Amino acid sequence: MSISLQKGQKVSLSKENAGLKRIVVGLGWDEAPKGGGGFLSSLFGSGQSQEGNIDCDASAFLLQGGKIVNKGDVVYYGNLRHSSGTVMHMGDNLTGAGDGDDEQITIDLENIPAAYDRIVIVVNIYQAVQRRQEFGMIRNAFIRLVDASTNKEILKYNLTENYSGMTAMIFGEVYRHNGEWKFSAVGQGTTDPGLGELASRYM
Repeated sequence: MSISLQKGQKVSLSKENAGLKRIVVGLGWDEAPKGGGGFLSSLFGSGQSQEGNIDCDASAFLLQGGKIVNKGDVVYYGNLRHSSGTVMHMGDNLTGAGDGDDEQITIDLENIPAAYDRIVIVVNIYQAVQRRQEFGMIRNAFIRLVDASTNKEILKYNLTENYSGMTAMIFGEVYRHNGEWKFSAVGQGTTDPGLGELASRYM
C-alpha cells in the first residue's frame, strides 16, 4: 500500500520494501487556469501575458558527501544517463498536460556506486524569468516512487503549499543512511532562474 507523505517526512525504502532494487521516480504537475496571474505577473505588470505553456524540467543531482563533484552527476534532459548507468531520465515533457507522471527518472539502487550517498530530485521552470512564469501558476504537483519490478507505487508526496514567486523546486531526496535507502519529502521552493543556479547550491 502506498504511503502518503507530508513535507519533511522521511521513510525507509529498504525496510518497508524487502528486495527493492530499482525505483521509478515519477513527477507530475498541471498548469493552473490562466487569469489572475501570479507573483511575476504582478511584478511585471498585468498587461504582460505569460509566454506559452509552462515547461517544467525534472533533474537528479547525484551527491558525494553532499556535493556535486562533476557536471556529469547532474542527470537532466541534456544528460539523460549517468555515467554509472544507474540513474536515467526518461525524457522531457514540454507542457505537463495529461494525467499521471509528466517526467520520470529511474534509479538502480542496488548498483549505485558507493561514493554517492544522496540523489536530489528537483524541478525547474525552463526560462522562467524570460517567460515570466513561476510555480504559483502550477497546481497538483507531486513526486512518487514506484517499485520498477512490480510497478506498484511505494509512496507519494503532494506539494500543497503556495509556491508563488518560486521558479524552481527541490521535490525530495533519495539517500543512503547506515546501509539502507531512505526518502525525504523536501518541498523547498527556490527563486533560482535556471538549472545551473539550482545545481550550484550543491557545489
